Amino acid sequence: MEKTDMETIVEEVMAKLERRSSGGVPIGISARHCHLDRSSLHTLFGEGFELSKKADLSQPGQFAANETVTIAGPKGTIPNVRILGPLRPVSQVEVSRTDAFKLGGNPPVRLSGDIGGSAPVTLIGPKGSIYLKEGLIIAKAHIHMHPDDATFYNVTNGEEVDVKVRGEGRTLTFSEVVIRVSDKYRLDMHVDTDEANAAALQKNAEGSLIKADKDG
Repeated sequence: MEKTDMETIVEEVMAKLERRSSGGVPIGISARHCHLDRSSLHTLFGEGFELSKKADLSQPGQFAANETVTIAGPKGTIPNVRILGPLRPVSQVEVSRTDAFKLGGNPPVRLSGDIGGSAPVTLIGPKGSIYLKEGLIIAKAHIHMHPDDATFYNVTNGEEVDVKVRGEGRTLTFSEVVIRVSDKYRLDMHVDTDEANAAALQKNAEGSLIKADKDG
């Protein structure tokens, strides 16, 4: 029997309360991916093309598309890079440091959307290719929060915190994790695959948020 909308809502509320009681923050592992603007989508896949949904992501309204592209740098290429929707005003590509070694170049560590002066990258689709003079970044670890979550954890948008995680046989603390607050967000910390592997994180991992010591 399929769950009703009310049952789903109740489960989400109970899960949130359980995390809050333990101070836990759910952690999502973000693999390499790209965001496209409409012009880039049409160049890569053809005029009038629209993304098709493969799966919903943790943040409301965001999804992994069925479509992928190849990304290329000075030293190499990486195929089958997933496109995430919906479309954005500006195209960008997010990779790990290991991916950057394969591509060549030196993309900066930035929050998503902060691409000014970042590294160049070429995107190759079935109908064409585009060269971005800037747009390749390594995503900085961050936590998406609804304003209610920010109030509970006593943090503000743009604040940096520490997050302690316990992986398989490893304990690691991520520092300078940026808080991002919006009424469109759902509580979720995002790390890339290199960071997840360093901490030996498994699926459904959680971390403990630690307020940074500003006096230390």
